[in-house]
Amino acid sequence: MLFLYAIAFSFAYLSLNTGTGALILFASVQITIIVAELVTGKKLLPVEWLGAFIAFLGFVYLVIPGLSTPSLTGFILMTVSGVAWGFYTLAGRGSQNPLGDTTYNFVRTLPFVLILGLVSIQDSRLSTEGVILAVVSGGVTSGIGYMIWYIALAGLSGTQSAVVQLLVPVIAAIGGVLFTNETLSMRLVLSSLMILGGILTLISGKHFFVQRAKNQTK
Repeated sequence: MLFLYAIAFSFAYLSLNTGTGALILFASVQITIIVAELVTGKKLLPVEWLGAFIAFLGFVYLVIPGLSTPSLTGFILMTVSGVAWGFYTLAGRGSQNPLGDTTYNFVRTLPFVLILGLVSIQDSRLSTEGVILAVVSGGVTSGIGYMIWYIALAGLSGTQSAVVQLLVPVIAAIGGVLFTNETLSMRLVLSSLMILGGILTLISGKHFFVQRAKNQTK
């Protein structure tokens, strides 16, 4: 699932712009995880549906300026990537050793990477700087991020994990403001508040109703 997510994601962005790709990816992730939860018999409270809707609406509002009609190939590849990441997330909820599992997952992708490298070597353009950046970004920082994500999943339900991931583009946008002098727009502020509000509604709302139900049964 990790390899399928990464390779489909990489090739999808050859024909998609950033906003459109992000919308397809995160929509696919959310749908995959929520459907998986429903199939396994877990029901969502109305407040959870509301929180998920508000958060996703905020995400759509954030990426609207970068939306364009996607190519069919790009759409299919990014959808596959989102579905793969959804299943990778669901599998990680049972991790007892996030560091070991993440390391093992990366190691198991190597045979697929090798095969892909051999198939595409004629079209490759390698540079020392590019290889170093790829290793640091893909093998080090992403690996650490995936490990932390597996740790976080222990305290999240499937639906919560799907919606919480909508914070990623917000964090990226804020990073752009802090480190690359991008403009802090009203759109970023409003969309961030909607996403955070949706996540808060999802998590605290469920906690409130569950606690109320317990109190009523006493």
